[in-house]
Amino acid sequence: MWRYVRILITCARNSLVRDMSFRTNFVLETISSLSWVLMNLGFYVLIFRYAPEIGKGTGWGQYQFFMFLATGLLINSVVQMVFMINAEEFTEAVRTGALDFVLVRPIDTQFFISIRRFDWSALGNFLLGIALGVYALGKMGHLPTALQLILYALYVGCGIAIYYSLMIALAAATVWMGRNLTVLDFWFYITIFARYPMEIYSGPVGGVLRWAFTFVLPVLIVVNVPARMLLRPLLPQSTAEWMLPLFGLAATVACLGVSRWLFQKALENYRSASS
Repeated sequence: MWRYVRILITCARNSLVRDMSFRTNFVLETISSLSWVLMNLGFYVLIFRYAPEIGKGTGWGQYQFFMFLATGLLINSVVQMVFMINAEEFTEAVRTGALDFVLVRPIDTQFFISIRRFDWSALGNFLLGIALGVYALGKMGHLPTALQLILYALYVGCGIAIYYSLMIALAAATVWMGRNLTVLDFWFYITIFARYPMEIYSGPVGGVLRWAFTFVLPVLIVVNVPARMLLRPLLPQSTAEWMLPLFGLAATVACLGVSRWLFQKALENYRSASS
């Protein structure tokens, strides 16, 4: 166990040294990423000048929604910083045969390809997410309890694990496709539904989308569940509110298990591009 922790720390340190060797590029990437987030935040500020809530009667007012956005920033920034860059490199390693050199290393292949590089420029979004969350809670005058903070951290971790499972499964599909240049595009199409509270998905079509992206492909629970841990009572009134956090834990375990199985099957079917 400690061996893997040391490898993780070493990869993180080496990536930081690499990024600091090209400081201008690092700063520009950080500014570019922050600018995109701030533009989106400005768009929502403009919306709340004309609407009291995101979705009529949903309870997601301006600062509640900002807390939701902050949670999404925390989860997405970690996924971008640790896993996304490695998923992209894995697809290229399959095409070029560089995966051969990973397979012969005395370490779990999935672990190593998942943490080889860190994109430290995404750290700016993570810090912005913390600042936005503190600001939103302060504006609401809401001081979360210690239990709420613990559950929030737990479900943020679950959200990261679900996103990681989906990303590693998409990357593993490269083995059968030969070359997959659409991982990020497909990732965008999948996760776009998780950017808003699930209450806005109403009506016949919205109800189908809400069910599908909660129970079939559980991306809606990634941000919704942890955000509720800070914004809603810990003793919910309805059965659905009781079951959603429990389902979130089950979905996390299931996603990790299925993605692990799929990755192992992909490695069994891998044939070196150099052979």
